[in-house]
Formats: sequence, C-alpha cells, structure tokens
Amino acid sequence: MMRIRPRRRGALLLLLAICAGHRAMAQPSPPPTAETSLGAERGLRAALAQGLAHGLPSVSVAIATRQGVIWSGAAGYADLASHSRAHPGYLYGVGSITKMFVACVIEQLIDEGRLDLNAPAARILGADTVRGIPNADRATVRQLLDHTSGVPSWEFDPVWIRRGRGAQLDPNRLWGKTEALEYLRQGRIPARHAPGAGYTYSNSNYTLLGLIIEKVTGHEAVDEIHRRLLDAHGLTDIRVEGFESTDHSRMPSRYQFGTPTFLRTAGMSPTFRWAAPGLLEVTRSNLSTEWTAGAIVATAHDLALFARDLRDGRLVSAAALARMSAFRPSDDPDEDMGQGLALDRYGNERLIGYTGNVLGFGAAVGWVPDEDVVIAVMTNVGAMHSGESAYTVEKLLHDTRLIAEARSLARSLAPRSRSGS
Repeated sequence: MMRIRPRRRGALLLLLAICAGHRAMAQPSPPPTAETSLGAERGLRAALAQGLAHGLPSVSVAIATRQGVIWSGAAGYADLASHSRAHPGYLYGVGSITKMFVACVIEQLIDEGRLDLNAPAARILGADTVRGIPNADRATVRQLLDHTSGVPSWEFDPVWIRRGRGAQLDPNRLWGKTEALEYLRQGRIPARHAPGAGYTYSNSNYTLLGLIIEKVTGHEAVDEIHRRLLDAHGLTDIRVEGFESTDHSRMPSRYQFGTPTFLRTAGMSPTFRWAAPGLLEVTRSNLSTEWTAGAIVATAHDLALFARDLRDGRLVSAAALARMSAFRPSDDPDEDMGQGLALDRYGNERLIGYTGNVLGFGAAVGWVPDEDVVIAVMTNVGAMHSGESAYTVEKLLHDTRLIAEARSLARSLAPRSRSGS
C-alpha cells in the first residue's frame, strides 16, 4: 500500500453518471450561510465528477465535524457492466489506512504499560517468528510504527506480487496472517538500511505489529480493533475482510488500472477481465493478503467518524496522539510520517491522516489542521504496481478543490453563538 503521489495528467475517460451527494445533517441557516453551503456542495460534486473524468469508476466521500457527518455523497458506478450506481452506504477497501487502527491499539497498549516503544520486536514475538526476516531481529516497536525499521516490504517481493495481486492469484484462497512474511525469508529483498538509520515505507512493519498485538493481549488483532476502537463508538461499517464476516452485497465491484506496468509486474490473472480500455475488473480478489497492513473495508461515513474520534481524543490519550503526530520527513517531499499518522500536502492544502491503495481500491482520510473538518474519500479502483499514469484519490485531492470545498461547507454549518439573547 505504498503511497502514490499526485501528478497532473490525463487518463482514460469513462462515461459515468453522478449520484447527487446529500447532506447527512442539515439545519436551517441564514441566507448567506445557505448560499455558501449550496456553493460548497456544488463544488464537491464537481470534484467528484473530475475524478470520474480521469477514470475512477466511482468515488464516495464523507465530511465530518464535531457535530457528526455533515455531508456524504457518491458518484459514478459501483459496477460498470450493470451500470449499478455507487452509493454512500457501500463498503470500500481502505488499504494502508488500516495502519491507523493498528497504531491506535499499539499506542493504547503503551499507555497501559503492557508494551515498550523501544522494545525490539524479537523480544516480544520470539526468535522463531522473526527469523530470516531482514532487520526484524533488531527493529523496535517505535521503528515499526514510523517505518524506520528498514524491514523490507513483502508487497514488493516479485513472487508475492504475482500471487497476491496478479497472474497467480487464487480467488478462492484466504491468506493466513503471516503468509506474506514468508516471502521475506527467501532472501530476494534485503534490508533497506539499519534500524533507525533511514525511512522506508513497509507493509511488513504492520504485519509484525499485528502479531505484537496478539502476543501482548492474547486476543485476535481484529477483536482488539473492534473492542478498543469501533464497538463503543457505534462504528459498525468497518470490517477486516478475510478475517471476519463481511457483507459483500454492500461492496462495489473492484477494478485495477491495467497499465503496461501492472501487466509486466503483476500479470493478468485468469479471473481478471477487461472492463474498459486500460481498466481491469478484479472483483473475485479479496484483501486477506493484507491483514493488519491493509485489509479493512469501510463506508466513507464511518471512516470519517473514526478519524474525527482519533483527532478529538476519544480513541487514544493526548500523549499517544502526540506520539502519533511526531512527524518527520519521509522519502516523499509531500508527506511527513509519524507513528501510524501522516501529514500529507496537496498543493496548498494539508491533511493529517493516511492514504491507502490495494488491488481494487484506493482511499484517503484525514483532518485539516486547526479546523473542524474531517474528509474521507474512496474509490473502487486500485493503482498499486500500475505506475504514475494511474489516477488516484491522492491526485484527486491535489487536482481539485475538494478539500477547500469541504472546509467551506464545514464553516457554513458550524454552530454559531447566540449573541444578545
């Protein structure tokens, strides 16, 4: 789920229809406020339309503030063949945004005194678990969280790519939690640098953190995510595909940008089919390959509320959020990385949150610093291994006024003090 950063470029055009967005919470406002609100909603729909014009089959968006979700909308098609329209109630894969959830559980365990940030993973998991995985015997919990461990990412092993996302994908297979780590034991990908000596984004870090959660708590990582983060906050539309029951009737079809780069790197599975020029339909795949590195599916509505609750201190302590937000430069000039949180720059706009990209899906979520607005954006097309020509949610946020319109809408609907009453 490496981040794929925005660059302005054209892409294939699809004739897609727009499902009008709707405000989930609307209240009477004075005429100037109502005018601002309607203008922001038009701007949001225009941003979604631009995503469709660049080849996204569908886009789902939710905007939240302290008052709740104030707007949600979807545009385009959940399924291109049947022309079934997208809806805000659909569950989309969120990819690496899963790491935010894992980091929250880890930070809670640290606050509880059950886990030490500076403890080596090998001390917690045991030598057998980390044996043969470059750097895993020395990397600490802190270094796994902020991607400074140097542990290589299993998603870039050439054999794994073809089995997990391409030519040799088995649609009937549910992967085990640690299967992806086995590809690192083959020695095809060396450590990128010594632990703490640099930055290298790696899914393996969060697979290991998932195992640490289970070792420390004695419970399934999925159960800890639900118990600690979701159930008490009514976030019922967030699931970990492949590791708990998921209502697939509420999920859109999955697509992948079938660029020459993707076909060369991952290959064409017999289960894939061409949905449009340059666009593969990959619906028979599943996200069990990703586990705690990227298997969560969610509605934009609940994902936005999760990020809001994290921002507002409902999920972790102030000290934990400060640790998560200790941003340092990454290998991307538009992104600084913390412990399970990133600070992403989209032109003049900024979001604190995370982005994700997996086979069949792309997503971004985050809050605007110093403003009461949280944004979740999802699409049912993946861009991993597809090269820079693939259009992504990150590019949508960079190329449009979506963030600016969300800020405008949030301001127009913010509660106002009653003076003189």
